[in-house]
Amino acid sequence: MSNSEIAAFFKELADLLEIKGDNPFRIRAYRNAARTIETSGYDFTKLVQEGYDLSRLPDIGDRIAKKIAEIVTTGKLQKLEELKKEFPPHILDLLKIEGIGPKRARALYEKLGIGSLEELRKAAEEHRIRELPGFDVKTEEKILKGVVLYKKEGKRFLYSQAEPFARALYDHLKKFPAIQRLSVAGSFRRRKETVGDLDIVATSEDPLGAMDHFTSFAGIGEVVSKGDTRSTIILENNLQVDFRVVSDASFGAALHYFTGSKAHNIAVRKMAVEKGWKVNEYGVFDENLQRIAGTDEEEIYALFGMEYIEPELREDRGELEAAKAKRLPRLVRVEDLRGDLHLQLPVDADADTIDKLIQTAKKLGYRYLCLCAKTSKLFCSHGRSCPPLQDHLKMLEEARKRHKGIHIFAGVDVEILEDGNLAYSDEELEAFDLVIAGVEEDLGLEKEAQTRRILRALENPRVQILAHPSCRIIAQRNGCSLDLEVIAQAAAHHGICLEIDARPERLDLNDAHIKRLREYGVRFSLGSLASNPEEMDRIRYGLYQARRGWLEAESLVNTLDPKELEAWLKEKE
Repeated sequence: MSNSEIAAFFKELADLLEIKGDNPFRIRAYRNAARTIETSGYDFTKLVQEGYDLSRLPDIGDRIAKKIAEIVTTGKLQKLEELKKEFPPHILDLLKIEGIGPKRARALYEKLGIGSLEELRKAAEEHRIRELPGFDVKTEEKILKGVVLYKKEGKRFLYSQAEPFARALYDHLKKFPAIQRLSVAGSFRRRKETVGDLDIVATSEDPLGAMDHFTSFAGIGEVVSKGDTRSTIILENNLQVDFRVVSDASFGAALHYFTGSKAHNIAVRKMAVEKGWKVNEYGVFDENLQRIAGTDEEEIYALFGMEYIEPELREDRGELEAAKAKRLPRLVRVEDLRGDLHLQLPVDADADTIDKLIQTAKKLGYRYLCLCAKTSKLFCSHGRSCPPLQDHLKMLEEARKRHKGIHIFAGVDVEILEDGNLAYSDEELEAFDLVIAGVEEDLGLEKEAQTRRILRALENPRVQILAHPSCRIIAQRNGCSLDLEVIAQAAAHHGICLEIDARPERLDLNDAHIKRLREYGVRFSLGSLASNPEEMDRIRYGLYQARRGWLEAESLVNTLDPKELEAWLKEKE
C-alpha cells in the first residue's frame, strides 16, 4: 500500500468527522498525520512490516500509529468504517466541488438531504440551494459549474506536458494590451511534478475584454464558464484552465492564494487569525477590515515578519518557521549551473552526434559536459549492439581536440549487479573520468537486500555518482524498497553524489527525499540524460526538483567550476 493510499484513510476520516461537527483538534491531528504520511520519503508499509515505532515520527502519536498499522495489515480502518455508516455512501464527493467544504456539506445534507453529486446538481438546477443560510445565487451557480467541471475532470499531467500550454496561454494573454500584471499560479508555479489544472491571475483595465481574449485561445475544447472577472475553459487535451482578473491592490494576495499550497495557505491564515487579521484572495485585512497588504506577495510575508518564500517551498514543510527566523535556503538557480553531468550517448553515436551536443552545451553557457557511454554488459545483453568502451573513449578524445573552451568528461553508465558488484571491472572503468552506477534490474528485492546491494556498490572507489537512487517512474512505479537514509550517510562518507534524474517522467530523487537526505551532508548532481540536443534543456526539470527539495548551490556539484569539479573527482581517486 502506497503512502498516498494510507494518507487517504486519514483524509477521509477527517472530512467525515468535520461534516459530523466533531472535535476540531482531533480533526486537525488526522489531517496533519495525512500530510506527514503523504509527503514523507519513508515507506510506511515497510516501516509497519519491520516493526518500526511510528510514534517517533512527527505528527504520528501512539493512536495514529496503531491506525496506520491497522490500515497496512488489514486494508481497512474500523473507525472509518463505523463512521461511514452514519452518512450516505457518496457524501464525500460533495467536497470535490469548489466552494463546498465540510461545513457546507453538512448543511446540504441536514437541510436538503443531499448526499451525492447527482442530488447536488438537481438541487442547484431547481434553485433550492440558494434558500439555505450561508448560500446565495452566486454560490449556487458556482456549485452547479463545479459539478459540471468535476464530471469532465481529466488526468493529472506531468509538469513538462502542461508547460507548453501554460507558456502559450501566457503569451496569448500578454498580447491583450489592457492586461498589466499576469502570472500562472497553482501547482504549476510551485513546479510540482504533476499538474491537475492551470490557474492564471491578471490585472486589467478591461476585464470583459480580457475574458473575450482568453476564450479566443486556440485549442479550446469547451468554454465552461465566462464571467466578468473569471472564466474557465477545458482545452482539447482535457487540461482545465481558470483565468481570473483582480484589482491591482489584490494582485499579490490573489497570486499567493491561487499559488497555494492549500496547507501553506491554511498556515498563513492561522497566523493572521492569531493577530486578529483576515487573509484571503483579496488581501490582508486588519481587525477594522482595512486592507493592510495585498498588492505584492512580498509585502504579505513582510507583514508577518518573514522573508519572501519562493513558490517551490510553499508546502507547509517548515518554510514559514524558517522565513520567520530568516533561515530560508538561497535556492539554487539556473544561472548557477556550470554543466550537465549525465548525458547518455546513443549506441550508434558518431562524431557528428557528439559535436551537436557540445555545440548546444556551449550555447547554454556550460563550461563542461559529461558524455556517458551506455555500454554496460546487462544493457547490451538485451539484443542491443554496443560498441566497446575504448571506442567511446577514442571518440571523446577526438572531440576534445575539435572543441576548445569546454571541458569534456568521459563518463560511463554501469549497472549495479544483484550482489552489489558493478557490471564492469575496476580495470575497465579506470580510463573514465566519471563513473555513474545505478540499479537497472532486480528492482523487487527486499529492502534489506536492496540496501545492502547499493551500499556495497558505494564502497567501490571508482563510483562517483549513484544514478536515479530510488528507481521510480512517476505514476508508473514507486521505485525500489530502500533505506535511503543509510544510503545517503554512506554516500556522504564515501564522497559520492546522489543524482537527481531530470527526465520529467522520472525526477528521481523526489523533493521530499532531497529535503530529508540533504541533512546528512550528502551532495547531489543533476543530469538531463539527454541523447540529443533537444533533450538537454530538460535539465531545468531536475533543477526545479532540487529547489523544491530546499537545495542551495553548494549542495549541487553542477555549480562547481571545472577546476573545482576536477579536484572533487580526484578526491575519489
